[in-house]
Amino acid sequence: MIFIRTTNKNILVALVLLMTLFSSCKSYKEQEEHLADTPYRGTIYVSADETFKTVIDEQVQVYESNFPGTKIIVDYKPEAECLKDLLSDSVRMVIVTRRHTEEEKEFLADSMKVLLRSMTVARDGIAIILNPAEKDSLFTMKDIKEILAGTFRKNLIPVFDGVKATSTVRFVIDSVLRGDSLTKEAMAARSSEGVIDYVSKNTGVIGFIGVGWIGNPEDTSQLSFLNRVRVGAIESTDIPDSYVKAYQANIYIKRYPMVRDLNYILKENYRGLGTGFANFMSGEIGQLIFRRAYLAPAQKKLGIRPVKLNE
Repeated sequence: MIFIRTTNKNILVALVLLMTLFSSCKSYKEQEEHLADTPYRGTIYVSADETFKTVIDEQVQVYESNFPGTKIIVDYKPEAECLKDLLSDSVRMVIVTRRHTEEEKEFLADSMKVLLRSMTVARDGIAIILNPAEKDSLFTMKDIKEILAGTFRKNLIPVFDGVKATSTVRFVIDSVLRGDSLTKEAMAARSSEGVIDYVSKNTGVIGFIGVGWIGNPEDTSQLSFLNRVRVGAIESTDIPDSYVKAYQANIYIKRYPMVRDLNYILKENYRGLGTGFANFMSGEIGQLIFRRAYLAPAQKKLGIRPVKLNE
């Protein structure tokens, strides 16, 4: 019979070895689970505000072209519906006009064991559009507030991409009306393109849409929109008695008064495809795509040069 003398030191060494073994197994298992989901391959589902469909489609197209093993499936819907998808296991990222709150971060960490990360990647202006037959196209913010409240001197009915749950409606209620009620006469189209179509066919209305739908003069579809409607101007925030449109430079320096952020909110505990796409949008190429779409990049400087026009 053989006796093995054990000591506290031997037991301690054995425990350390066992812990290391189990830790290595867990680490290997995690690596195996995420092997098919990296910044360069895999499939993710994203919910994005419909207002930004044109530019997000381009971001996805370029990313998938650069990394053929990836598939980013985007579902476009009203902002409130996107935010509900934070609770969906299948949706990895939402793209909306606000960042996550501390309450949302704590709730998701507790209930789903996921870490929320968010970043502002671009800034967008809410443009106002009118039927070409309308004579007035210059407005102060006081005018805009009265139009939204239904007390403007001229009956102009506001038209949105939905009267509930959209980021555009939330912006005008929170940042323009500031406690006042939106007029009951407000109308809802099915989409931003629907707003353009309705305004182009009707007088006595004023449309509110993201500049991403009408701000790019190099986009043939947007040029066709611009031929059908008239873009209004709003009193500048820094130059008295001056009126500006939702052009890129005016958005960038916030000279245009109705400016909002575009953010991603990411649910990912490891470096997967969601992280890769988020880094892409905030990186050099993604920021150039936002710039080319005539939004204002938020993570890269936009060079603005003064130009004197001879009229």
